[in-house]
Amino acid sequence: MGQLKKKFAEKALPLSVEIKQFMKENGNIPMGDFTVEDIFAGQKGIIGLLTETSLLDANEGIRFRGYTIPELRQKLPKVPGGTEPLPEGLFYLMLLNEMPTYDDVLDIQADWRTRSEVPAHVFKTLDSLPLNTHPMTQFSIGIMAMQTESVFAKAYHDGINKKDYWDPTYEDVCNLLARLPQVAAYIYRRTYKNNEHIAPSPELDWAANFAHMLGYDQVEFYKLMRLYLTIHADHEGGNVSAHTTHLVGSALSDPYLAFSASMNGLAGPLHGLANQEVVRWIFEMRDEIGHAPSKEQIADYIHKTLLDGKVVPGYGHAILRKTDPRFLAQQEFARTYMPDDELVNIVWNIYEVAPPILEGTGKIKNPWPNVDAHSGALLLHYGLNEYDFFTVLFGVSRALGVLASLMWDRALSLPIERPKSVTYEWLKKAVEAKKANA
Repeated sequence: MGQLKKKFAEKALPLSVEIKQFMKENGNIPMGDFTVEDIFAGQKGIIGLLTETSLLDANEGIRFRGYTIPELRQKLPKVPGGTEPLPEGLFYLMLLNEMPTYDDVLDIQADWRTRSEVPAHVFKTLDSLPLNTHPMTQFSIGIMAMQTESVFAKAYHDGINKKDYWDPTYEDVCNLLARLPQVAAYIYRRTYKNNEHIAPSPELDWAANFAHMLGYDQVEFYKLMRLYLTIHADHEGGNVSAHTTHLVGSALSDPYLAFSASMNGLAGPLHGLANQEVVRWIFEMRDEIGHAPSKEQIADYIHKTLLDGKVVPGYGHAILRKTDPRFLAQQEFARTYMPDDELVNIVWNIYEVAPPILEGTGKIKNPWPNVDAHSGALLLHYGLNEYDFFTVLFGVSRALGVLASLMWDRALSLPIERPKSVTYEWLKKAVEAKKANA
């Protein structure tokens, strides 16, 4: 160990222990409208953002402009004879707070088709990367490569009036949404399918065309992509990917810069990368047991995971205190189309077994599954088994919500984010002063 690293460890590790004790003794001391504990808790629950597109209730789950996921599945436009909502309609709803008609969705599809050509240099940039580059890294780089096309960056350079910022932002947002599926599909085919690419199909809707370019032309998979891209689109403004878009965008960075940054956040194991971690964990459990595990074996493996100091991936949420409605939507889809799938049934058995065990630890506020606990099993059923790519699918969907929200940030002229931070020494002195005056 080098001297600098050694000295850092000698200072940081004891301080970590000290701070935990400090929190235990002083966490409930108020510091204005929040407590000492809130300062160390990732700002959970502290209201500090305005996000118009969705609202997350701990007990009711997510609502998009007031609509629950079951309501969206019922009310959003569908392809003729279809059963799942069209994600373009959700974008319309989030942007305008109005339920779209099918004609409204067709207008969006027509507009995005005219914008969908990806510049050739984007593909050249991706092709310059090693094939073993993680798909999320490629996705972020692909988005950044498209930044050369930013209408907002050019308008700002040319001296646009700030009351008009929303206009070029809208152009960038729609260009991004139109092009993201092809960039994502290119990464998938490049990484896993011998660089054999599939041209877009102009007759298909946004989600079905994405599935087509990936190479999955089953009608059921089209339905899954419509559902998947709808339910992953937004989850209020405080999650890492949404907040990152707010934060970077608040500096008047253009939508390409803001969205690429948000995808770097989505790639974290505690955020969007969790969907692939769920599948990895299930496969490791099945490999260790040697066959599809029973409920008793699942329970033993969960206890083992916890004893090893690890989390059960796909379970728990920073805000939710119930089963994620997005999990339930996917479960309903699976019951319709794949009720006998082995992996899906393992997911359902984990759902029966895990919550009581996690709740019994006394340390977990939400022992219920989130969206990641189910999504991978559905994709694997149709043969999309490259689970390092799953988070890219999540990212294409999340673009709908965070970019609609960024549009509102610019239209409302929201300022640059600049929360106040303090040092541990400052905090200790402030706590001492409060105790002295109590």
